[in-house]
Amino acid sequence: MTIQVNPAVLVWARETAGFALEEAAPKLFKDGAKATAAENLAAMEEGEKKPTRNQLAKFAKVYKRPLLAFYMAEPPRTGRRGQDFRQSPDDRTKRENAMLDTLLRDVKARQEAVRDLILDDDDFWKHKFVGSMTMDTPVTTVVSSLSLALGFDNRDKSLRRGEPDKLFKTLRAAAEDIGIFVLLLSDLGSAQHNPIPSSVFRGFAIADDVAPFVVINAREARTSRSFTLMHELAHIWLGATGVSGQAYTGNPMTQAARIEQFCNDVAGEFLLPSEYFKADTVAFDPNDPAAAEPIIESIAYRWSVSAPMVAYKLYRMGDLTTTAYTALRGMYHARWQAFLASQKNKKTDDRGPNPNVVKAHNLGDALLGVVSRNVRTKALTYTKAANLLGSRANRVETLLRGYEAKMNRSDLFNGAS
Repeated sequence: MTIQVNPAVLVWARETAGFALEEAAPKLFKDGAKATAAENLAAMEEGEKKPTRNQLAKFAKVYKRPLLAFYMAEPPRTGRRGQDFRQSPDDRTKRENAMLDTLLRDVKARQEAVRDLILDDDDFWKHKFVGSMTMDTPVTTVVSSLSLALGFDNRDKSLRRGEPDKLFKTLRAAAEDIGIFVLLLSDLGSAQHNPIPSSVFRGFAIADDVAPFVVINAREARTSRSFTLMHELAHIWLGATGVSGQAYTGNPMTQAARIEQFCNDVAGEFLLPSEYFKADTVAFDPNDPAAAEPIIESIAYRWSVSAPMVAYKLYRMGDLTTTAYTALRGMYHARWQAFLASQKNKKTDDRGPNPNVVKAHNLGDALLGVVSRNVRTKALTYTKAANLLGSRANRVETLLRGYEAKMNRSDLFNGAS
């Protein structure tokens, strides 16, 4: 039995799931003697053929949409990005934005489910730091508030010893300890989707006072993750939900652009406090990127941040001209692209990281903790837990046991000390 659906809804569902027609077709149909899979899908999207009920159910599964969505008279107009704070279009394509909308819709659904679980707990409390600051608040005041809440003295360089990734882990753990869920995501956790590059989005914040969420693009350079985290925390302190992109050097002309620059300035001041980070550095010509580069590298090493982040901070302080900063930014971008290309060309090592360990790391302890507590008390089924974790139901127990073993080891270590 065929079903009457609006062909435009089929196109909308595919595009917002991030699939080109040629990619989606083999997942929905098999090549036949009369028509290929792509020809069958194209015929349905053009209204020449109607799907059966079973076919529609397969559409819903592949596109990660509820079945009822395919019975809409018209496709909805927009996705659920919140406010779009991205200023520079870079090389974002329509498909990449569609993939982003799919990811953010999935994250928002998870956040709402986590919020409901927290509200069911009699001991829940609302986070007063969400929306506690405004755009009229001095940047240094926001930084002081973040420092106090996280229990991390941003002025103490001794806390930065080690690689930038170590600093990120410290700041992430501090954020999760105060009730902020911090996830590393760049896709829906399925081989059906390619990762979304950091040029499309760097981070996303949901400024909810019960279950605030921060998503950092897992494709973001490890050295840059601390900056993105602090940027998104600034969004939460402002109560500004939305998606963020690459740093923009233009003059902010809109409220969204002003908010984005403000959050960049907060992140920059937190990670590189103006009164301290240039100590013992040699002066250089603000218009000479070659002279600035070794100074930038030295500061980045001493404060456990990325060189592009230092360059941006110096630019915002007036220590680099726009021309010099643009040249340095282009150089750092070229280096990063070359690194990605080298990684892509490397032979796959069969002894790579355990996928469950990687998955747990990306989900974060805060989310795994909520799921663990509610699964163990039978308040959450394995199927619903899988939806929250972006995983298959048969992997939930492995993820939870890994998290619980980690927490037990941490408790033993803390008890011994």
